[in-house]
Amino acid sequence: MDYLNSIMKSIDENSVQMVQMLQELIRIKSTAGEPEGEMPFGAGVHKAFLYVLEKGKEAGFRTADADHYGGHVEIQGESGKIMGIAGHLDVVPEGTGWEEDPYGGIVKEGRIYGRGAADDKGPVTAAFFAMKAVKESGVPVRDTVRLILGLDEETDWKGMRYYLSKTEQPDYGFTPDGDFPVIHGEKGILVFSLAKKLGKTLEKGMELRSLTGGEAANMVPDYARAVIRDSAGGGYSRIRKMAEEFQKEKQVQIRCKGAGKSLEITAEGISAHGANPQEGLNAISLLMEFLGKITFTNEDVNDFVEFYNAYIGFETDGSALGCCFQDEVSGKTVLNAGKIVMNSQAAALTLNVHYPVTLQEEAVYDGIREAA
Repeated sequence: MDYLNSIMKSIDENSVQMVQMLQELIRIKSTAGEPEGEMPFGAGVHKAFLYVLEKGKEAGFRTADADHYGGHVEIQGESGKIMGIAGHLDVVPEGTGWEEDPYGGIVKEGRIYGRGAADDKGPVTAAFFAMKAVKESGVPVRDTVRLILGLDEETDWKGMRYYLSKTEQPDYGFTPDGDFPVIHGEKGILVFSLAKKLGKTLEKGMELRSLTGGEAANMVPDYARAVIRDSAGGGYSRIRKMAEEFQKEKQVQIRCKGAGKSLEITAEGISAHGANPQEGLNAISLLMEFLGKITFTNEDVNDFVEFYNAYIGFETDGSALGCCFQDEVSGKTVLNAGKIVMNSQAAALTLNVHYPVTLQEEAVYDGIREAA
């Protein structure tokens, strides 16, 4: 039998269903959230997971659910070996600046738009229908083909660890979650915080009451907000003028508006994936650069702002922070300042670092310790 022609015929015949499945998946807002009952990653992720499992049953695949932490659909082979196709159904938050509905799954000019279309619901759907085509062709399958459904790849990977504790690990495999056509290795990934306690403000003057920015460590923040208060009075007009000059000079979005007795300062950046921060504009870095022009009464606040601007700023390779490494295989370190939370008592900055494949994480930490 001509199995290849049969497989291609199946793919053609199922093309409409393939697009529909991806659209329906995109319309499920599956950003990982807090546990809800028996849903360890929140309702959205759980809904997407159950959707794919149900589609798997309809297609005649065997399915497995590891207590809603992860699962798979598979075609059973005869050899006892398993080829794993590792995908995930969670997505990073949508951010701002979309021209289309990020959860609309709209088809426009031959493309499907929406969060997860490329990372990783689209590739999961493609793998699903490739398996379906193989199954419908009747081609003999030597090794079991297992499409693994991760549910918190964008955050903590707790689900995959739990899933692997409940089932056997594949003998070999690949993951359709990267640049086409193939990547043979992935950089190491670290997510950690740089934190500083802040002493009390004893003098009257300009105070930084709060600073927030970013939604996820592996996402370039497109929005950051600071609230300052002038307990001595009379300083807001000067800061408004500074913001206007800064915005004009840098051609960026920095805005000020009154908030009761305080002044709110916001910065708008451009979102991008944390693995490619050079493609975006970090709103935290924008806001910190502007705040560096203000002298606050709390020296700890001044120190933290100065540290950020001197050692992180707009760099995306960790050079100033002491963790810029490079190898021939995977290139330079990639650093993204993904989140910040600062109040009158403490400041915490969450960093996402992708380091070269030939290094160990200790090299990154050692470099940062020296700078810090």
